[in-house]
Amino acid sequence: MSKCVMVVDDSSAIRKFVMFALRAQGLTVVTAQDGMDALEKMAQTPVDLVVTDLNMPKLDGYGLVRAIRSDRDYADLPVIILSSLSDEKDKAEGFRIGANAYLVKPFDQKRIQYEISKYIS
Repeated sequence: MSKCVMVVDDSSAIRKFVMFALRAQGLTVVTAQDGMDALEKMAQTPVDLVVTDLNMPKLDGYGLVRAIRSDRDYADLPVIILSSLSDEKDKAEGFRIGANAYLVKPFDQKRIQYEISKYIS
């Protein structure tokens, strides 16, 4: 059974690009437009890893990571932040709240595939 990755980004272009890269690795991909959408979908579909943007409406990526880390069922779920925010303070905050990795946009397909392969195989 293939592993399932949730891709959370308010940009449909980014969601499609990441989905293409992950499906090329044989992964199942579920997408969400923001943190609230992601939490609702995660309640229905178990996921093995989350890739999330930070700047999104309703519930941003920081809020999503906090919600994931505070849920006993998902406390150990790998989370990769994929954001255009490249400041060291943004990265530090991402790691402080529990992200496993922080990638800065723009990124290439091989980089995202490599990061994900570190957490699920």
